[in-house]
Amino acid sequence: MKIFVCVKQVPDSETKIKFLADGSGVDTQGVKWVLNPYDEIAVEEAVKFKEKNPTAQVFVLTLGPKQRASEVLRTALAMGADEGIVINTSQDGDSYTTAKTLAKTIQSEGGADLILTGKLAIDDNGNAVGPMLAEFLKIPHVSVVSKIEYQANALKVERDVDGGAKEIFEIALPCLITTNKGLNTPRYASLPGIMKAKKKVLKEYDQAQLGIEPSDFKVKAGAFTFPADKAPVKMISGDATAQTSELVKLLRDEAKVL
Repeated sequence: MKIFVCVKQVPDSETKIKFLADGSGVDTQGVKWVLNPYDEIAVEEAVKFKEKNPTAQVFVLTLGPKQRASEVLRTALAMGADEGIVINTSQDGDSYTTAKTLAKTIQSEGGADLILTGKLAIDDNGNAVGPMLAEFLKIPHVSVVSKIEYQANALKVERDVDGGAKEIFEIALPCLITTNKGLNTPRYASLPGIMKAKKKVLKEYDQAQLGIEPSDFKVKAGAFTFPADKAPVKMISGDATAQTSELVKLLRDEAKVL
């Protein structure tokens, strides 16, 4: 079985984000890039399947500037993936272009039996690339999956929905699954795995080589701004009775919600 895992490089959650002077984008200087946490779950799931099925192959692919994208791929390789594929591009694409580029890459590699990716990337929270990729490849998909049971030529998957309910689907291969928390616990890469990953040669595509045209870009960001600062917190002193009275007064007279 050929399993493709699509991953993204995202800024570390502790990185302080700055914008370019003209507000046209994020200043990437000094940003620490890491493997998107939800994609890390997808990598773990693929590696776990491979450990139980030695004939399976796990390919991990990502878009981005080669240098920063390569580091994220090596993290996945250190976890146990077989091969890394980088699609070199100097510009950030929208969800549509990203999905189309990934689809063309997978088709160039002979197709996939199973595609895994995180439910969303923590930088833009788009939650769109997975379903779009499935549509480009004309294969079924299920999003936000928290449990997978593998069958001969199909998967039985479970996903959480509103109100604490769960949905269960049986989906034929080839298919695409986007992973959610609870599916597994990603492993830490071992030192031997890290050393082996450093020596592996990454396969490289160029976005233009795949036939992506300027007209494929559907969304362009015009300006970035930080959200307004939140109002300062007001502390209420006194005993419980006094605090309750003061809180009601503030809600009525200042917040005007009563």
